[in-house]
Amino acid sequence: MGKLDGKVAIVTGGGRGLGRAYARRLAALGAKVAVSDLNLKSYEEFEAERRDMTGDSTVAEIEAAGGQAMGFELDVADRAAVDAMVDKVAAAWGRVDILVANAGGGRGRPLDTKASTLDSGLLDLVMKMNLYGTVWCCNAVAPHMKRQGYGKIVTVSSIAGTAPSTDGGYAHYGAAKAAIAHYTRYLAQDLGPSGITVNCIAPGTIATGRIMQTVIPGSARANTDPAARVALRRVGTVEDCARVVEFLTTDLSDYVTGTVIPIDGGLLR
Repeated sequence: MGKLDGKVAIVTGGGRGLGRAYARRLAALGAKVAVSDLNLKSYEEFEAERRDMTGDSTVAEIEAAGGQAMGFELDVADRAAVDAMVDKVAAAWGRVDILVANAGGGRGRPLDTKASTLDSGLLDLVMKMNLYGTVWCCNAVAPHMKRQGYGKIVTVSSIAGTAPSTDGGYAHYGAAKAAIAHYTRYLAQDLGPSGITVNCIAPGTIATGRIMQTVIPGSARANTDPAARVALRRVGTVEDCARVVEFLTTDLSDYVTGTVIPIDGGLLR
């Protein structure tokens, strides 16, 4: 028996990287998993992500391992599309137990996104990708979870949302992720009486293909070892984060809600 046998999970941004790891972990624990992304083959953008794939999509990987999965291509900033996706999952599988609201990310380079010179279009885009997308996903699953009297919601902030960069770069992303963390605290108070837990993870430097190819090279410390400021002296892996998601989506965390958990190896930012 898996810890999540009979449960239904939704993982947004599950086409590659961290979202893929979360979806695969939940499926391995027995959950039926709906995977959403703008592009379910988004891994094709990064060579390191392509090399890591064992199938042509996260859905295919889960099914090849004997799990049940379905895929949706949508923009989480589109509230109607999110609502429709959640309703389809509930109609197909009868319930929605878990949401990992992982979709998001940044745009632009840290060096070009200083707090005092933010481009309005870029700010709007990143807020919609991260904060709005998270809110719409949580709003969509809440009625289903309330009817059940049970649910596990995991939102995704970032170490950038808990402490600023030394040069003030990537401010749009950090502000969006900080907002997600505080929204999570409000949502936990709102949904707690219905038996729903809501928690947030804040990954640090995690070695996904996108981070290693685009974010670190564009940072103020591009020429330094990213592991040097980490207490454990290594950058994180997607499985480091997936293990915490396992904790927050199983009965191990039944009395944990409204928390923000850093997954950063003891990073000094």
